Amino acid sequence: MRYIFLSVIIISLAACGAKKDNAQQQQPPAAIPVSVTTVQQGNAVYYDEYPATVTALNEVEIRPQVTGYITGIFFKDGQHVTKGQKLYSIDQQQYRGAYEQAVANLNVAKANQARAQQDAERYQQLADQDAIARQVLEHSVADLNTAKSQVAAQQANVSAVGTNLRYSNISSPLTGTIGISQVKIGAAVSPGSTVLNTLSSDDPMAVDFSVDEKDINRFIQMQSKGTKPADSVFTISLPDGFVYPLTGQIYLIDRAIDPQTGTIKVRLTFSNKDRMLRSGMSCIAKVKSNGGGQQQMLIPFKSVTEQMGEYFVYTVGDSSKVSQRKVVIGRRIGENVIVKDGLQQNEQIVTEGVQKLREGATVKISSADSARLQKQNRPQAPADSVKK
Repeated sequence: MRYIFLSVIIISLAACGAKKDNAQQQQPPAAIPVSVTTVQQGNAVYYDEYPATVTALNEVEIRPQVTGYITGIFFKDGQHVTKGQKLYSIDQQQYRGAYEQAVANLNVAKANQARAQQDAERYQQLADQDAIARQVLEHSVADLNTAKSQVAAQQANVSAVGTNLRYSNISSPLTGTIGISQVKIGAAVSPGSTVLNTLSSDDPMAVDFSVDEKDINRFIQMQSKGTKPADSVFTISLPDGFVYPLTGQIYLIDRAIDPQTGTIKVRLTFSNKDRMLRSGMSCIAKVKSNGGGQQQMLIPFKSVTEQMGEYFVYTVGDSSKVSQRKVVIGRRIGENVIVKDGLQQNEQIVTEGVQKLREGATVKISSADSARLQKQNRPQAPADSVKK
């Protein structure tokens, strides 16, 4: 009898447990907390980005054209210099001495020419009177021509020696920034083997980047239309992420396509009055892709999930239930992405908690999102209906 009683108790307990499990299974699953946003149209301005390099429009290596010792350096390394400014001097003693000697030789030649000229004129008068032999006149004329040739030769020598004297002072061939001097005072230099310094123009500066050959026509059209300083078609961001405050314009498109890469070089120019851009600096060239921007459907990119190469979002419908929706997306713009197809304006999509969702799941919208959505959906009263 006792065994029968224990069996009845066990069966009763099992039945109660089964009813409890069934009751738990019949309860609806808890709502999943999520964050949502409303699909809205926005001004979709986006840029194509290209790795680029800042370079000088003009750059020249400063080399000596005469042999000698450096006797003077008239600038500070990295200084901004102007065209014609004196940069270096080379020992002038030998060149000045040679120049003075050449000038003296020229003066002697001119004196000889003057004497020969006088002789020729006097002999011409005597020949006209038949007072001398014709041969004497001819010799005097020949002496005069020789004297003239000697003067021309000495003038050429003075010019050559004077050139060497001028070359002993080295001046800046252009306005720009000079680098660190490669020689010190007292260093021996000679033409063709010594680089004294490098000088590059610094305003404006060029920015070079390569574009695919299929985009050539687009850049040719932009070049033909031209850009105004107020336009923002061409901008650059510097290595630290700083966006350069001035805009650029197309300076040139290279003459040929690189057959190995299928790209062509495009050069922009940017004003550089503050000397912020330096030759050799890397940057990102940004080219506006859609003119002044178009109204596009924009959603946060984090709301999109990818499955087998297709893209989906979860929309919030009636009774706070979600439904998975296939979308066609376009270009990313910062944290957002353009939706080309699949969504309508003012639909609500899940932005956070997407990983926990499945088709038909019930969600709980955060209180902050609920307040924001209510404010967005609240109708605005007409201005003339407001009580005064």
